[in-house]
Amino acid sequence: MHRRHFLATASLPLLGCTPTREITGGFTGIAFERGHQLRDTRSWPAPSITHRTEVLIAGGGVAGLAAARALRLKGVEDFALLELEDSAGGNSRGGMVGGIACPLGAHYLPVPSDDAPEVQNLLEEFGLRRRVAGRWEYEERHLCHSPQERLFFRGAWQDGLLPLQGVGATTLAQYQKMATLVEQLRQQSRWTIPALKTPFTQVQHALAAITFAAYLAQNGLDDPQLLWYLDYCCRDDYGAGLTTVSAWAGIHYFASRHGFHAPGADSGERDSVLTWPEGNAWLTRRLAAPLGERLRTGQVVVRIAETRDGVEVDAYNSASHALERWQARRAIVALPVFIAARVVQNPPDFLTQAAGRTRYAPWLVANIHIDTPLHDRPGPAPSWDNVLYNTPGLGYVDAMHQSLQSVPGATVLSYYRPLGDVPDGRRLLLEKPWAAWRDEILAELGTAHPDIASKTRRIDITRYGHAMAIPTPELSSQIGLQRTLHLRQQLQKTQRLSFAHSDWAGYSVFEEAFTLGHAAA
Repeated sequence: MHRRHFLATASLPLLGCTPTREITGGFTGIAFERGHQLRDTRSWPAPSITHRTEVLIAGGGVAGLAAARALRLKGVEDFALLELEDSAGGNSRGGMVGGIACPLGAHYLPVPSDDAPEVQNLLEEFGLRRRVAGRWEYEERHLCHSPQERLFFRGAWQDGLLPLQGVGATTLAQYQKMATLVEQLRQQSRWTIPALKTPFTQVQHALAAITFAAYLAQNGLDDPQLLWYLDYCCRDDYGAGLTTVSAWAGIHYFASRHGFHAPGADSGERDSVLTWPEGNAWLTRRLAAPLGERLRTGQVVVRIAETRDGVEVDAYNSASHALERWQARRAIVALPVFIAARVVQNPPDFLTQAAGRTRYAPWLVANIHIDTPLHDRPGPAPSWDNVLYNTPGLGYVDAMHQSLQSVPGATVLSYYRPLGDVPDGRRLLLEKPWAAWRDEILAELGTAHPDIASKTRRIDITRYGHAMAIPTPELSSQIGLQRTLHLRQQLQKTQRLSFAHSDWAGYSVFEEAFTLGHAAA
């Protein structure tokens, strides 16, 4: 992973630690200055060169890569994909810290259901899924090894993420009530991933119109441990908590997957997930590999215009510092809707309306390289996902969890913090110094691991200013009302522009982005 010019200057001592040591690191993975060029009002120079291709894909995230794959499957080889960053993958890219692979964003993929045949086919192509004796099986090496998750709660670790240690009968009763409500809603409506394939019922319309917090209050659910867990789940998937996201989104988290299991009910097992040390970059790198020179990185798309004979796309080449023009028969706009609305000339109404109602969650991912295993508090052994109760972050995943090494050693802990509920979170993310983030993150994780600062060698921080669309009531309601229309509009509204990005689903997961990209091609 290419590191920015300021990375080398970010080696600072961590004050207040015993012993005091130097921890290197810095900001990496995102070229803010490239995207921010779109905010400039200056005129762009005349194009220095004109390229021609049959199909032009703008945006190399999961949707854009899925579109490129779908074109290849159709026999269309004359296309180009323009990507802003130095590598494709969007929020599903990976890096290396201390020689250890780690994610820069999304780090797992739930085993897809039959509602996502496009994703199932991809996994079969990559050798992750195969039919054995008439049944589909997944390659066990890529399924998350046990133990999968644990929670640091009341001074000790416990299995699972639902707080249990020392909770009373009232808390347990509310857990059971929540499980009952989710199961009732699963019986009343169909909940799928991708969600775009299923029309809303009246029940889902009603849920989309209110916040998850309002729904919980209406149903008398107010236990602090339950509310923390539900808020954590929303922040984990949507980048914002239960006072911000819609009730539809809050219920969808459980109803579309594993349900909500109260303690002692059934097995309480979660769905299987696929994961890799580099996270979902394992998938996006394989999607990008066949593209060769058709993948053009470091390209800032500044204009997309329909012409009489096709489309024109102007892109600023960050390497040559020149504007280049692309002419194509049609284009697939796999950009976030707020960027698409800015660069598409004379944007259609549905695009400007979508951009106006979409709110984004900033995210921070910190990859922490430790040289020796951490001292552990009482409770279950270290897991893949390790969460601390009632902290700003979402805990960390262990990049070496999937390894088969018999003796623990150096590893990278990937720490996640969503900022969708933080006032002026985007500005905070951009302006707060690396050293301040370093100290804050280590202090947070130090409540469970007092020795983490003394064992940390490096921290690389990746910042996403617009990481994902937040499924607010406004956004969920509009997508619910126009679900089928939205998908068809994107593909048929104009003859030459198709739109594909997880923003059109109203929330950001691999399955939504991939399915939309596949359909757009």
